[in-house]
Amino acid sequence: MVDWNLAVATATRLVRPGPDVSRDEARAVVAELRRHAKASEGHVRGFTRMGTEETHDTPVLVVDRPGWVRANVAGFREILKPLLEKMQERRGNNPGSAVLGAVGGKVTGVELGMLLSFLSSRVLGQYETFAPAARDLPAGANGGGRLLLVAPNIVHVERELDVEPHDFRLWVCLHEETHRTQFTAVPWLRDHLEGEIQSFLAETDVDPMTFLERIREAAQSLVGGRPEGEEEDGGRSFVELVQTPAQREILGRLTAVMSLLEGHADYVMDGVGPSVVPSVAEIREKFQQRRAKGASRLDTALRKLLGLDAKLRQYRDGERFVRAVVEQVGVDGFNRVWTSPNTLPTKAEIAKPADWVTRVHRRPEA
Repeated sequence: MVDWNLAVATATRLVRPGPDVSRDEARAVVAELRRHAKASEGHVRGFTRMGTEETHDTPVLVVDRPGWVRANVAGFREILKPLLEKMQERRGNNPGSAVLGAVGGKVTGVELGMLLSFLSSRVLGQYETFAPAARDLPAGANGGGRLLLVAPNIVHVERELDVEPHDFRLWVCLHEETHRTQFTAVPWLRDHLEGEIQSFLAETDVDPMTFLERIREAAQSLVGGRPEGEEEDGGRSFVELVQTPAQREILGRLTAVMSLLEGHADYVMDGVGPSVVPSVAEIREKFQQRRAKGASRLDTALRKLLGLDAKLRQYRDGERFVRAVVEQVGVDGFNRVWTSPNTLPTKAEIAKPADWVTRVHRRPEA
């Protein structure tokens, strides 16, 4: 279904060059990001009251754009394996499927590579939850996982925003370290999230050609192939593969969890920031403006098609939920959210934090 090696080769060939830095400057950036990542562990643990030094068994990798591509292809390949096997079996009954598979896999590999090359210049950092270990990309011993910091993108954005580089690098590390802490301090979270994703994929009954067409539409947007006269609101996203009531229910739970994780990271970043990042207010304001407006009409179209607009809402809605809960019941009261899957907020509770407080913190009647 997908030629993964071709996807990596295509993305690596098409990836934009990073900012102009000397070799010594690049080494200094990498060294500083590693120091900030290490320092962030203590800052985040102290503020969130989550985890211990022993729970951080996942590596921190400072990568370039091709490195980010390779890591994400490995993750996609792992998490999508059941769905792609199901689609392969479905297509296997058709005449000529072997030939179509070879050709289709290469076409999809090229188009996926185009998408990854586009995204590789936009991601500052990422906690890879389902990453399998590889020789050049180590992962945590207990179920995988690794923290990626994309050095050229961090340098590019700090220059674009005209902010203090050392402050910005630490600020980014605080956000990403929060995600690392979430998954290392809450042992059941990874398996729960993977279970939800696999349940969602198991419900998917998509014709292979329909799936490939989604990738093709996204790739065409990258090269200006959007149909004439098509409005931005007319674009379809991958989320629109949802077909069944069961999938919509699972997607609602996944949306709530992702809103919680992203919002919590933003809340922690802002909470820790003032004490260790002197220019945090300026960085936050400029970064929010950049996040809200996107880079261009093309960027806006791609964000919608890939479902990235939903991610932007998750930052906002999740941060509001975390802040409201902490105001009502404190940090320890909020941390009851990590007790079990039953204490995670629902999608409705993300919008109404008081309902989560009432459900989780309700006192037994006398």
